[in-house]
Amino acid sequence: MEVLFSVITVTWNAAGVIAPTLKSVKEQSCTDYEYLVVDGASTDDTLRMVNEAGIAGTRIVSERDKGLYDAMNKAIRLAKGKYLIWMNAGDAFAAADSLARMAAVSGSNPGVIYGQTQVVNAERKVVGMRHLTAPAVLTADSFKHGMLVCHQAFAARRDLAPQYNLAYRFSADYDWCIRVLQQSDHNAYVGDAPIVSFLTDGLTDKHHKASLKERYHIMCHYYGTVATTIRHIGFAFRTLVRKVKN
Repeated sequence: MEVLFSVITVTWNAAGVIAPTLKSVKEQSCTDYEYLVVDGASTDDTLRMVNEAGIAGTRIVSERDKGLYDAMNKAIRLAKGKYLIWMNAGDAFAAADSLARMAAVSGSNPGVIYGQTQVVNAERKVVGMRHLTAPAVLTADSFKHGMLVCHQAFAARRDLAPQYNLAYRFSADYDWCIRVLQQSDHNAYVGDAPIVSFLTDGLTDKHHKASLKERYHIMCHYYGTVATTIRHIGFAFRTLVRKVKN
C-alpha cells in the first residue's frame, strides 16, 4: 500500500553518525511514511542501531553496491511512497513537525515539496542556515543559480523521479533535481522555518573541488556554457563576500 512519504537513508558503516537521523525520523508527528534503509553491507553497528530504533514501517536492504548513487537508484526502485525524501546518515528532520508541514502542502499534488535547511556540526549545534536560500517559487531555471534547495529538503514525487546518472560521482543529486523539476508543473514551498538539519563535512564537503567541477559541467549542459561561465564569476564574488563576512 502506498504511503505519502518514503524517507530513505543510504548507509555504509554509519554507526558514528546515524543516531540523530533515527531519532528525528521516529519523533515525526506525521506517521504517513515508510522508512527505507539501503545499506552497503555495513560491518559496524549500523544495522543493529536501525533495528533497535523501533521506527514503525522500517524496511532494510543490506548488500554490496557500487557506491552512493547506485544505492540511491536501488532505493527508488524499492520505494513505495508517493514522495521520496533523502535523509543521509547524520542529517535529520529539523523538528518533529517537519513531515507534517510537508504533508500539509501535498494536497495540490506538487511535483516537489521543498523548504529551507539549517546546518549543524558534529555536536548537533546549529551553526546557521544554509548559505543558499530556497526560493518561494521554484522551477528548473532556479538551479542555474546553484543548488538552491538542499537535496534532503527536496521531496520529489516518485513518478517523476529518474535514476541518478552514475557518470557523476559527487553531484548526481544536482543533475537529478534539475531533471525532476523539468518534469514538474508546480512545486510546493513549506515556508521559511527549516525542515532539515544538514550535517557539515559530508561526502560533497570532503570532495568540494571535484563536486564543483562536476556541477559546472552539469550547468553548462542544461543552461549553456557562456551563460554558466558568466554566472560563475558572480558565484566567485558571492563566495568571497561570504568569507569576508565570516
